[in-house]
Amino acid sequence: MEFPFAPQGWPGRLTGKEAIAAYMRHYPDHIDLHDFPEVRIHQTTDPETIVVEMRGVGRLVETGNPFDMTYIAVVTVQDGHVTSYRDYWNPLAVLEPGVGFAGSAQ
Repeated sequence: MEFPFAPQGWPGRLTGKEAIAAYMRHYPDHIDLHDFPEVRIHQTTDPETIVVEMRGVGRLVETGNPFDMTYIAVVTVQDGHVTSYRDYWNPLAVLEPGVGFAGSAQ
């Protein structure tokens, strides 16, 4: 997994299942993600790569405030396995006071 827009103190790259699992382990403690109401998948000229636009909605566990994040991911698959996932999320949304979640410097 790569996070090209990761803010300082956040990981820019995770390698291997264990690193990804550790990064995501505490995500539910911070964000109660309810749904992805908007998902658009775009094919590319590379048959093993797609671009996904998605919007995740839920609530922030600590404050109860709504969570609404738009993502764009570039996903590469080979032999049925994800080999690359570049997540272009908006780091400004998590830099607001009280919003930190998995992988944050908080």
